[in-house]
Amino acid sequence: MIDTPDTTTEKSGWRTDWPTSGGGRVASAVLKTCPEDFLVDEDLPLPEALTNGGEHLCVRLEKNGDNTDYVARQLATLSGCRHFDVGFCGLKDRHAVTRQWFSIYRPGQEDDDATFLSAVAGNWRVLAHHRQARKLRRGDHSGNYFEVVLRDVSGDQAAVDQALTRLRDVGCPNYFGPQRFGHGGANLDRALTMDPSRLNRRGARNAKKRGRGRSTSGSSDSKNVLYFSAARSWLFNEVLALRVRNGTWLDPMEGEPGTSDSHDIMVTGPLWGDGGTAAVSAQGELERAVIAQHPQLAAVFATTRMQPERRPLKMLPAALDWQWQGGDQLLLKFWLAPGQYATSLVSDVFEITDATRVAGRD
Repeated sequence: MIDTPDTTTEKSGWRTDWPTSGGGRVASAVLKTCPEDFLVDEDLPLPEALTNGGEHLCVRLEKNGDNTDYVARQLATLSGCRHFDVGFCGLKDRHAVTRQWFSIYRPGQEDDDATFLSAVAGNWRVLAHHRQARKLRRGDHSGNYFEVVLRDVSGDQAAVDQALTRLRDVGCPNYFGPQRFGHGGANLDRALTMDPSRLNRRGARNAKKRGRGRSTSGSSDSKNVLYFSAARSWLFNEVLALRVRNGTWLDPMEGEPGTSDSHDIMVTGPLWGDGGTAAVSAQGELERAVIAQHPQLAAVFATTRMQPERRPLKMLPAALDWQWQGGDQLLLKFWLAPGQYATSLVSDVFEITDATRVAGRD
């Protein structure tokens, strides 16, 4: 078994590797040798009521090597609309083959849709399209299907099979992926220098919706939300790491929000806000003690007026299946809910080398 360090940090001092569910990783592997090794297929069931016409043209695209925001901006340029008039459900990996929906605000331009779609097809494969009444928003999708190829797998195959079986049946810690924190934790460094007073509840909500106004400060506000979110996510990971180490990440503690009025208890951790955490009693004390070890990050939330939120501690993939393709190559297939990271799931079993970083393709 490959030991999982408890205090792995980047040069900046930010930890970006956290304890695994099994106490260590059983093998090593290389991820994203080529974009085709990481397929993401967005799961967006579209109610019939949304596909009977409207001001927004929705297109389902397959892209290779382009990140979501870049494609959204290019669609805006091709359509002649503002970049925030293009909607999507979530950010997808750049170094991957991804299939996802975009909505483009094109009122009264139905007769020109064919010409526009032809221009889009010159850049990306158009899989489907329709018109609907509203813009796509973050989180509108049900989840994402993944097909991940791991190469140069080194480790005992039986141990890998056993670890993947446990992952399928029990799940793994629902960590935010390291990409959320920037290279070497750069987004966390910037969170310490941002002005928290500029990030109120309305500002964060509007930035998440990618803005509808014409404010020239929109880009700055979006950056602040990015850094704020990174700080929140890192603190969540720290709390989850402690509960993984002490063996309580699957079981509700005294003080878990919702335990008094529900028999269907979801074990959660804090997305920190002004006022800290909604947990009380033993769980609240644990969460506050962890955050107290990072007073600079905790201070970011003191004047934001952002309400504390919760996030499940467990990630349970649906339809997890795997196939060995020779002795050192493995194909994983699974479905994850929005906001869950495929890299975090794979890293619960494998010590991963990201080929895109080794090759300097970022």
